[in-house]
Amino acid sequence: MRNVVVTGGTRGIGLAITHALMRAGYHVIVLARNSTQEIANADPDWLSFVACDLMDVDFASFTKTLRDRFPIYGLVNNAGIGPSGILSTMPNRQIAQVMQMNVVAPITLTKYLVRAMMVAREGRVVNISSVVANTGYTGLAAYSASKAAIEGFTRALAREVGAVGITVNAVAPGFIETEMTHGLSEQQRQHIARRSALHRLPTTNDVANAVTFLMSDMAANITGTVMTVDAGNSA
Repeated sequence: MRNVVVTGGTRGIGLAITHALMRAGYHVIVLARNSTQEIANADPDWLSFVACDLMDVDFASFTKTLRDRFPIYGLVNNAGIGPSGILSTMPNRQIAQVMQMNVVAPITLTKYLVRAMMVAREGRVVNISSVVANTGYTGLAAYSASKAAIEGFTRALAREVGAVGITVNAVAPGFIETEMTHGLSEQQRQHIARRSALHRLPTTNDVANAVTFLMSDMAANITGTVMTVDAGNSA
C-alpha cells in the first residue's frame, strides 16, 4: 500500500482529499495541529494522524521521524491560510504568516520528503493552489501572491525531479464552500456561480478527485501542470 502525506487533512478540502485517497487504496498520513473525532476513529490501516504545526516545526528532524515510520510515495501540500483584507491595512505580521504557511512551509516540507522519493525513483507531489493565483481577487493580494508562488514552485520542481520518475502538479480550486469562503455573502456566491460556465460552484469532492487522479498511475506522464477546478468560472 502506498503512503501519501496530506497536510491540513482534517477539514475542508484536505478532509475530502483524505477520504478520496483512502477510497482509492492509499494509506493517508494526515498532518495537522489537532486531530478530530472523525480522524481518530478512522481505520489505522488506512489513516495515520501525526500532529504537526507547520508554522513551528523543525522540518529536518520531523521529516526524518516521518520517513523512518513510513516509506513516502506521495505528498499533498494542502494546508494554508487565507485571511482577507485590503493590503494597505493588513498587518505586516499577517502578511508574513501567509507567506510562511502557504509558501515556505510546503516548499521546505517537500524538500525533505522528496528525497526519499528520489531514492525510490518514483513519487507524486500535488500542491493545492487557487484560481486567484492568476485571476486575483479584491482583499486577497497576499494570498494570491502565495498561490502564484506555489504554481511557480510546481513547474520548477517538476523539471528538477522528473528524471527520477517523480511528478509534480498543482490543483487550483475556484471558490468552494469551505471555511475560507465563509466570508462571502450568499449574493457573492450566487454571482460567482452565474459567472461559471457550468452555473454552479465546485465542491471539495471535485478537488479531491482531481488530486486522486494526479496521484494515480493514470497521471504518470502529467507533470508541471496546474489543473483548474472551478466549474468554468475562469474559462
